[in-house]
Amino acid sequence: MEKLVLIIHSLAALAIIGLILLQQGKGAAAGASFGGGASQTVFGSEGSGNFFTRATWTIATIFFCTSFGLAVIAKNHSKVATQGLVVPAAQQQEVPSASTVPASDVPAAASEVPAAQSEAAPAAQPEEKKE
Repeated sequence: MEKLVLIIHSLAALAIIGLILLQQGKGAAAGASFGGGASQTVFGSEGSGNFFTRATWTIATIFFCTSFGLAVIAKNHSKVATQGLVVPAAQQQEVPSASTVPASDVPAAASEVPAAQSEAAPAAQPEEKKE
């Protein structure tokens, strides 16, 4: 189903691009006075504006509907995918708080730790060169 909607969506996008490129701008009426008016008779006396405008609106509506349909499909897929990842509250592990830690595991205070004895290292003396 998703592939079908995606194909229709892609075709509608290409059709909209084509229809918009085929339409004439508002300044195209000035060209008719210089001999370009014969091309207007292909789509009737009203010109191509009406036909292309209606076709563009129709395909744009199809494009909007397929966009909405793809969004709904994606939302449903994400719900299904995340249902397996939810951890029930009964299976979650509790983190022990500071009051539940036994006193034997707590390190001694700084005053009870013996000071480290520091021995002064003998100064390095340069070696005498023998000649």
